[in-house]
Amino acid sequence: MKGILKQNKKLKDITSQVTEVAQYLWERGWAEHIAGNISVNINDLIVGELDDVTNFPISRLPDSYPNLANKYFLVTGTGRRMCDLARWPKKNLLIIKISEDGESYYIFTLNKKDVPELKPTSELATHLSIHNKIAHRGSKEKVIIHTHATELIALTHCQDIKSKQLINNIIWGMHPEVLMFIPKGIGFVPYTIPGSVDIASKTLKEFKDHDVVLWEKHGVFAIGENVIDTFNSIDIVSKSAKIWFMCKQAGFEPEGLTNEQLIELKKNYTLQKK
Repeated sequence: MKGILKQNKKLKDITSQVTEVAQYLWERGWAEHIAGNISVNINDLIVGELDDVTNFPISRLPDSYPNLANKYFLVTGTGRRMCDLARWPKKNLLIIKISEDGESYYIFTLNKKDVPELKPTSELATHLSIHNKIAHRGSKEKVIIHTHATELIALTHCQDIKSKQLINNIIWGMHPEVLMFIPKGIGFVPYTIPGSVDIASKTLKEFKDHDVVLWEKHGVFAIGENVIDTFNSIDIVSKSAKIWFMCKQAGFEPEGLTNEQLIELKKNYTLQKK
């Protein structure tokens, strides 16, 4: 592990992107105290450096993830603040390797001497469930970000907004570019105990049709092909919710884009992509 970031430029670049996003999450107030977590599939970047797992700790997983066998992930540590991660990534990030049977994981810290007790995020079960599904379907997403986006959490506290359809009507209706960048809309998981296998299972179902999933009264998950774009997906959805609240606070009901306008936007965006 000595000097792995210096030796592996691509891994160093990914780590820099994670620290950049960690700073964004902190600055927006979306990562209070120790909130938020990030994981990145880095299997393509590790070539033999960490094959010998003999001297590294191993921990059992709450479920089996056969599609992730022998794969490597860069993950945020549990109990670590995003502001500290942005400043000291080696003390707040770690690499894990899933065992050959997909039921355990080995821990490699980026600076083993300084943080021998560093453990992966408490939401690891959810992250691995999603990565396992991504690997099964063979799609290109490698990044998962979970954060406490303030406006999105507030949205789930509104008694009249408790369905995926109503939430998507709001986030699509407040700004035309949301439909362009989040064409599949966002998924929704009713309140479930955080860190549980149950919430991982419910979240996984929503990721079948969406790239962003909202947890009621808790936060948001997003998947993407790279760290910055995954953050941007959350950012634009949150901006839409913020516009909705600003209209409400100003004392009027936001008009929103009409169905005809949304249909026209969708047609134009589909033509542009062809």
